[in-house]
Amino acid sequence: APETELISGGSDKQLILWEWCGTGTWNNQLVKSVPLKGHTEAVCAVDAIYQSDEPDLNLLIASAASDSTVRIWSRHGTEAKCIEILQFGNGFVMDVCLSFLPGSNVPILACGGDDCKISLFVQQNGQFQKTLILPGHENWIRGVEWAVCGEDLFLASCAQDCLIRIWKLCTKSEQLPEPEDDSIKLTENVFTVKDTDTKYAITLESVLAGHENWVYAVHWQPPFSRDGSLQQPMRILSASMDKTVVIWEPDKESGIWLEQASVRVGEVGGNTLGFFDCQFSPDGSMIIAHAFHGALHLWKQAAINKEEWTPEVVISGHFNSVEDVKWDPEGEFIISVGSDQTTRLFAPWKRKQETEITWHEIARPQVHGYDMRCLAMIGRFQFVSGADEKVLRVFRAPRNFIENFSNITGILMEKLCSQQSSDLPEGATVPALGLSNKAIFEGDMAVQPDEDEETFQTVSNQYPEIYFQPLILTEPPPEDHLLQNTLWPEIQKLYGHGYEIFCVACNNSNTIIASACKASRKEHATIILWSTASWKKLQILSFHNLTVTQLAFSPNDEFLLAVSRDRNWSLWRKQDSSESGPVFGCCAYTDKNTAVHSRIIWSCDWTPDSKYFITGSRDKRVIIWGQCDSSLTTEGGMLDSVKPCSTVLDAGDSVTAVSASRVLAPDGRYIIAIGLESGKITLYAWKQSGQEPAPADWTLCVEMDNSQSHALAVKRLSWRHRAGRAGCNDRNSSEWLQLASCGADHCVKIFNVNRLAL
Repeated sequence: APETELISGGSDKQLILWEWCGTGTWNNQLVKSVPLKGHTEAVCAVDAIYQSDEPDLNLLIASAASDSTVRIWSRHGTEAKCIEILQFGNGFVMDVCLSFLPGSNVPILACGGDDCKISLFVQQNGQFQKTLILPGHENWIRGVEWAVCGEDLFLASCAQDCLIRIWKLCTKSEQLPEPEDDSIKLTENVFTVKDTDTKYAITLESVLAGHENWVYAVHWQPPFSRDGSLQQPMRILSASMDKTVVIWEPDKESGIWLEQASVRVGEVGGNTLGFFDCQFSPDGSMIIAHAFHGALHLWKQAAINKEEWTPEVVISGHFNSVEDVKWDPEGEFIISVGSDQTTRLFAPWKRKQETEITWHEIARPQVHGYDMRCLAMIGRFQFVSGADEKVLRVFRAPRNFIENFSNITGILMEKLCSQQSSDLPEGATVPALGLSNKAIFEGDMAVQPDEDEETFQTVSNQYPEIYFQPLILTEPPPEDHLLQNTLWPEIQKLYGHGYEIFCVACNNSNTIIASACKASRKEHATIILWSTASWKKLQILSFHNLTVTQLAFSPNDEFLLAVSRDRNWSLWRKQDSSESGPVFGCCAYTDKNTAVHSRIIWSCDWTPDSKYFITGSRDKRVIIWGQCDSSLTTEGGMLDSVKPCSTVLDAGDSVTAVSASRVLAPDGRYIIAIGLESGKITLYAWKQSGQEPAPADWTLCVEMDNSQSHALAVKRLSWRHRAGRAGCNDRNSSEWLQLASCGADHCVKIFNVNRLAL
């Protein structure tokens, strides 16, 4: 029958039984969910089996949690309840698996835990009773799984002792006493089930040694239906911390379980840990695994050579809060940074002869040792990023990335390459003990030794200095390639801040960078201006008393706006340029007497004509200020002219991000996106109607529903600089706008906004 139900357990201490309704019959929802509450700590393992041929009637569920219990649940019809609790004292059960004893409908439960033993429970008189303990593993057991093969039941278990054990459970017939000779026999564990008065024997079938680190998961290939009966393939998949996923099969002649050597697939190099879990696809032709860093890995069996497995395109993304996101100036890709210590680049994949366009991660320019905080684009293929360190780092795209970007997005190489592309490095690598991405040029790459040439395995051979290998891609790269072959070289470090970098911005002519760091005193809450030509400090701007939370240059580059934790904003105007570059002076600000916001101001942005700017605060208010007239020369005149131009908009929740579109609505109104701490995103249109601010100037255009919004706080919003949709045939049409958002829920989202419908 088609699989329509799923059971999951989480750190929210509950299980959820999900049912796919297909036709939307349950409260007009496609998916029905039933929560099962009872555990007092995080649930770490779940399993379930149907107890009859009528799936809706009887479902038996087992769950293990950090509260040292295994709970047995029963679902009859629509009602699910806990029917039994198995106590494990101070121990933890890491995995559970349910099945039926051979030739019967008596449930058997296997539990593997931190006592290095497998406990078998058999249901008798409606209660699960501990029947047998299987010793053998020498460290915590991480995975157990049953498989029914004909008349026998097989159990695979894996542990932190790097080993996998396969056990065979079968019905024990009343045989004649064995002749007492010296032949070697396997130890049999025999037990009797009172309900059926049947004897069962369990023996150790095989021990699989091949992994070099903890084995976290072991799974059988799913059974398939043939001639009306289920066939169980004798094939096991294991995932380990040694960065490999291995397929095991018994040898056709000897019956000894062997590793299919060519399927030792996994990551090499990089600063990653190994695999956490793995699964076969239903027909066994694909493997999926996930690593400790939240990444999915997918491999497909080659059609001709069955021993060859090739990596496939798979979804990927951040595995912690995404702190900042920016469009490239041409609007063809986005770059994001997150608390998972990575900078990721997403672009549309344009397949040949196909109209469908999907977005994928195509590069990971920076894999860092600190949580990332902010970034700013300096032109098309250059960016500056800030992390929880005192240094700003500048990166430039290598040649290998530009070539692959052209192949994947379908943009011609001539449009991407500038004149100086001849001196671009091929790629980048991180030295063994370094944090900086070092450029690699064509001459640097090590010559691979011939296969027949014996290489002396020294330590330096095992850990090469250069992991980068240039590859020509026509589709998004798999995870292991993203980790080590898509880094961008670091071209500059900018030193000057005393604490962790918090925000950074670049002006529109790509000549000046402004940055600020965390601060609790005025001397640290300064803004530093840097020249992108010489990478030297141009100026230090001092005004705020606490952390500057966001910086924004006006589109005409005349003004720099700063907002701060001290609930004020400051406006800086470009004055006469000195020899080293332009000089900015403070021309307007709010203070204790003139402040409108009563809480921290999180975000700010400019309207496309540089006349107005927007501020959004934790006090739930959004205000538009203006007008900013660059012709006013005196500071006093500017200070008087910049005042609230809009009524205070109550957003209903703390405002964490604001962004104004560079393209106006058809009727000339400004389009403003507002992101809230709840994760909600709303789009407003605003236009000043008279001399005095009026509530009617604001129009609510779009309020995203829960399925479109973020699950946690919106961290940053960024509009594509021009109308149209990246990667599409209408990439420059005036009908569509695109908005990128990122949130604390680990997500980056891209919205298509119909400009004509606003």
